[in-house]
Amino acid sequence: MNVFGVDIGGSGIKGAPVDLERGDLAAERHKVLTPQPATPDAVADGVAEVVAHFGWDGPVGITFPGVVTGGVTRTAANVDKGWVDQDAARLLGDRLGGLPVTVLNDADAAGVAEMTFGAGRGRKGAVILLTFGTGIGSALFVDGRLVPNTELGHLELDGHDAEKRASTKAKEDADLSWAHWARRVQKYLAHVEMLFSPELFVIGGGVSRKAEKFLPLIEGVRAEIVPAELQNNAGIVGAAMAAAGR
Repeated sequence: MNVFGVDIGGSGIKGAPVDLERGDLAAERHKVLTPQPATPDAVADGVAEVVAHFGWDGPVGITFPGVVTGGVTRTAANVDKGWVDQDAARLLGDRLGGLPVTVLNDADAAGVAEMTFGAGRGRKGAVILLTFGTGIGSALFVDGRLVPNTELGHLELDGHDAEKRASTKAKEDADLSWAHWARRVQKYLAHVEMLFSPELFVIGGGVSRKAEKFLPLIEGVRAEIVPAELQNNAGIVGAAMAAAGR
């Protein structure tokens, strides 16, 4: 069974049909740049372009980089503030010609995919997925059940939002070496571990493709730390799962 998933990020909007039996993309994903400023109307146009690329006419799951409750986007840390309290499900459904749309937090979607098909499969206790990109997204699971919209990227670290210090964007903006950035990530993980005592951290986002460059440098964290198996496709897969009611 194929269902369409779209992952809205701070830098790119990517989507593809997903094979929900395998938990993998059924076709090569299509990506467009996130418009700047990332207003609701401009982003909706980008989503429509991605969906139209495949001629898709069924249910669509769409992730959003912020808190989502009942299809309404409540925060907008890395996109235009016009998303705050926006009825995103209605806006995006209208832009897609009335297709059934499900909207959820991007890290929650990635986490559900990893817990079902990837690095968190079969794991009990507390598991935290963290996506490193434009910001830091988080998904907390307790015995496989999601605690939605945790937004742990906004914990305070060194007097700043953690994502301003330890996201991939922070690494790029400050031109940090892998070792220097790994120390920041280590400090962040230690802080999250102090609060939640997870048994497993799953590290996702685009940087998960380069896990060997920084994960071996992280020390002093008791929890097991592994890269996301679905890497940067996890959000698309999780979005499709949500659209299918899984």
